[in-house]
Formats: sequence, structure tokens, C-alpha cells
Amino acid sequence: MIEVISITLVIIGALIGAGFASGQEIFSFFYIYGKNGIYGILIMSILIGIFIYKSLKIIYQKQVYNYNDFLNLFIKNTKIRNVILWIVNVLLLVSFYIMVAGFGAYFEQEIGINRIIGSIVLNLLCVIVFFSNIKGVLKASNLIVPFLIFFIFFIGIKNIVQIRTIDFHQMKNNWILSMIIYNSYNFILLMPVLISLKKQITKEKNIKKVSILVTIIILILSINIFFLLLNANIKEIENQEMPIVYIISNYFNKYKKIYAFIVLASIFTTAISVGIGFLQNISKNSNSYPQFVLFMCITSLLMSNIGFSKLLNFIYPVFGYIGILQIVIIFFIN
Repeated sequence: MIEVISITLVIIGALIGAGFASGQEIFSFFYIYGKNGIYGILIMSILIGIFIYKSLKIIYQKQVYNYNDFLNLFIKNTKIRNVILWIVNVLLLVSFYIMVAGFGAYFEQEIGINRIIGSIVLNLLCVIVFFSNIKGVLKASNLIVPFLIFFIFFIGIKNIVQIRTIDFHQMKNNWILSMIIYNSYNFILLMPVLISLKKQITKEKNIKKVSILVTIIILILSINIFFLLLNANIKEIENQEMPIVYIISNYFNKYKKIYAFIVLASIFTTAISVGIGFLQNISKNSNSYPQFVLFMCITSLLMSNIGFSKLLNFIYPVFGYIGILQIVIIFFIN
């Protein structure tokens, strides 16, 4: 059971990054669809569980050690495989940029410190973990993620208990497409993380347990975030970089400092997960590894100036459409 929990925590850590913990993802992909967003969250959680189950089965049974090995099982054309691998690596790199931008945005929004300072702090923390590889990710996730899950669950239940009326705010209608896009870009982000966990799986039967546990946790956390957003008028939060941070500050002020840690820790766990995924895909040998770490960190500082919510709301949907190809590969190609 320790193995199941450890693997689950790494996967959850990869999923609940800056976009999730800040409420920006749930707001953009589910909340604006009103009560249909609840249906979207339910279906999304189930599909993520199925994806994890099918992917880990393939990784375990076919001895997949990197993303190229995975693609080679389904796509024999080298040129097509290289194009897909390039797209995935770009998404992982951009996702790292988004986490760095999110860290900087929090420093600027809540502390009043220049966002570049926050971005530098995250880069330094990530470098420490990158040079300890997957063991560092496991240690960080095992320490941080349980606290993240507990607090989001705690504040979410506290919020649901005290809600008097529920007023859903529906701004858009195409909730099914939004849910598919959300899943597809998460699938791209998750695959390198799942592959990196291959050596941690000692029993095939544990794959099903991990998949079910991740589904339940993501469902509960997503619903909690959704209902926290109901506290504010939509006009209050639609232009906020981090809507949940705004709500905690205004409606649950005594938990503000704790949630500050939650958001920053969530960003950190996702940054190291996608960062390791990118580095494992792109580094051909140990000599090139430090060079790519340096490249990733320096370019992330430049990209963080674009802004957290702008990066998230533009880049993720674009790669969401591209990620639909991976859904086809996993679910429909034998």
C-alpha cells in the first residue's frame, strides 16, 4: 500500500499545480459553464483515472522507459514520431514556464515583491531537485502533497457546510469540449511523469489501485475548488490571476497564510514533475543534462514576464487540441 500511496502522490503533485491550486484552471475550464461544470469535473476525473490505468499498464507490460519508447509502440514512422515528441517536449517546457510565472505572480499579487524575484526562487528550488532526479520528485511529493490534499479538503468541506444558497454562473455552453481540452493537455503532461514512475511499480495489481485513488482525490479536490469559487460574484474573480487566492483572502482570511503555502507548494511539485519529464526526454547523456537545466531556468525567467493567466489560458487550450491525438493513441489504437 505504501507503493500505491507514493505513486499516487507523485501523480497528484503533477496535476495540482499553479493553475489548479490557484483556481484558474477550474474557473476557466469548468466554473464558467455553471452546473454543467460539475458534470464536466465528474467525467474529467473518471477519464483521468482510465488514462492512468491504461497508460501504466502499457508502460509496465511493454517495458517503456521514455516517451519515444511509448510512441514507438503505436507509430512506426520516425518523422511523425519525432514531430509528436517535439510537441510534447515544447508543452512540458511551456508548462514549466507557466509554473515559474505563477510563482512570480503570487509574489507580486500577495506580497508586493517583483515577480522576477519569485521566479528566481522557484528556479533555485527546482535546480536542487533536478539534480536528484526522480528520487527528488518522490521525496518532495511525499512531503508536500499530503498536506495539499488535506488542506484543500478541509477548507472545501468548511466552505460547503456554510453555503446558504448556490448561484451557478454560466457564461459559456460548450462544456464538453472544454472538459476534453482540459483532459487532453493533462494527459500530455502526465505521460512523461507516468513513464518516470515505471521503476517504482513492483506489482501490476497496484496500477488499478493507483488509478482509482487518483480519480477519487482529483474529483474531491476539483469539486471543493469549484464550490469555493461560488463565494464570489463572477465579476470579482474573472480578471483575477489567482481567483481562489482572492477568495481565501476575502472570505477565509485566517487561512490566508496557510493557503499561500498550498499554492506555492502546488506550483513547486508540478514544476519539478514537468521539468523532470522534459529533461528526461531531451537529455541524451549526463553531460547535456546540466546545460538543459540552465537553458530551462534562464528562458523561464524571460517567459514569466508575459503573465501567468495569459500563458495558461492561451497555451493550454492550444496544446489541448494537439493532445487529443494522444487520447486516440491510448484509448483507440491497440
